[in-house]
This record gives sequence, structure tokens and C-alpha cells, in this order.
Amino acid sequence: MLLALDVASSTCTVVLFDPGRETVLAEKVWRSRRRQTEETLPAVAEALAQGGAVMDDVGILAVTTGPGSFTGVRIGISVVKGIALGLQEAPRLIGLPVLSAVAARFVPLAAPGADVWAVLQAGRGRFNWAAAPADDPLWLPAAADHCAGPGEALVAALRAEGRPVWLVGELSSALRQDLQGLAHVRCIDPAVEFDLPENYKSTPGFSNGAGAERAGLSESRGEGLARLAMRHLRAGSPACSAPLQPLYLRPPQ
Repeated sequence: MLLALDVASSTCTVVLFDPGRETVLAEKVWRSRRRQTEETLPAVAEALAQGGAVMDDVGILAVTTGPGSFTGVRIGISVVKGIALGLQEAPRLIGLPVLSAVAARFVPLAAPGADVWAVLQAGRGRFNWAAAPADDPLWLPAAADHCAGPGEALVAALRAEGRPVWLVGELSSALRQDLQGLAHVRCIDPAVEFDLPENYKSTPGFSNGAGAERAGLSESRGEGLARLAMRHLRAGSPACSAPLQPLYLRPPQ
């Protein structure tokens, strides 16, 4: 089994994934308000119970390494390392950037000629974003590949883009409104597809349930992380043997 954790931002997911069947067995999705310390391990326990598994069934651990909140990134990496130490057999560990997990589902599905831009809210009206190349299913953006700035900067960058763009990830209502006049931009926010309003309160017990109905192209970052981790493992990617290191776009505070 593969256990994927993405608690790098306020939209958190824990996924139990069966690599052999390429199937999500259980998934926890919730909005956190900087309470990942208290919420993550209970969410892991609930996902395992929901999927009919125990911790020692897990042979692969995947985690998002940033960018995101400094606290969320550190907690995700620490929880994965702690779980690994407690397992009877040492698991495979893989850490991947948040935006690669965001884009993983959509790069192969984007319309011909369209680019996929992955985006993450960075707080106070700011965003992190990066453009995923259409021909790289193992895309791992380095810190230098990320852009960061207020919503106005993201809108300006999209306005200057001459090709169709699928903008996927965490999209605020204000950003959606600012993008309404850009006909070449298609907005896809998986959190909206999971019916999690922006003011959703932290609820560790929330679950959309395995096999829940989803609209269109929705997929949580946790599921994207799980599928991308398997791509890297099967390809023997260097990411599979790299130490888990946080990806920060500015120094931790």
C-alpha cells in the first residue's frame, strides 16, 4: 500500500492507494487552520481504517515537500519520517513538490495546445505558480521554476500568455473573478469539486469517502501525489532516493 500525505497548505489530504490496482482505497480531505499537528495523525488513522488496512500494510510513503506553509511542510515531512521509523519493514520514501502533485492529473488530459499552470495560495492574497511542460510526466519544479506574487501578478502573467491555459489548484474567489475576462484560461479547483467552501472549518472527521462521486476533472492533491509517486518509482527516478527536504521559496520564519 502507498500512503500519501499532503498537509502543506490549508487544503489537506491523506490518501491510501493500492499501486497494483491503481486505486484510491480511502481518502481524507479537510480544511485546516494551521492545526495540522493535531489533525494529521488522526486523519491517517481514519484513512487506514476506512481502507481496511493497518499501518504495517504500508510499503510506500509519499509526502509533499513544499512550497506551502512552513508549519504544514515541516509537519508532513516529520509525520512521514515518524511513520517510517515505526514500521516493521522500512518503506520507500518519496517527497515531491506540491505543484507537481497539483499538475500530475491534468498534464496528460489538457486539450491539445493547452498549457497546464499549477497554482497554490500562499496567504494574504499571494500565490505560488509554475507552468508544467506537456512532455514531462515526471515534472519536478525546482525553486527557481516557481513564480510568486499577488493575484494581480498571476493575472498579468496569464493575460500575457498567448496559448490556452488550464489553471489548476487553489483558486480564491477573487482570483476567479479577476480571470473572468480571459477566455483562454480554464480554471479547475479540486477543492471546489470536493464541495469544501473557503471558510470550511477544521474537521478531522470529514471524509468524502472512497469512491465518492466527483465532478469532471476533480482530483485531490493527495491522489495526484500518490499517482505521481508511483510514476517516479516505476521509472527509477532520482527523487525516489533523495532525502526528504522542504522546498521553501523564502527563508523560514
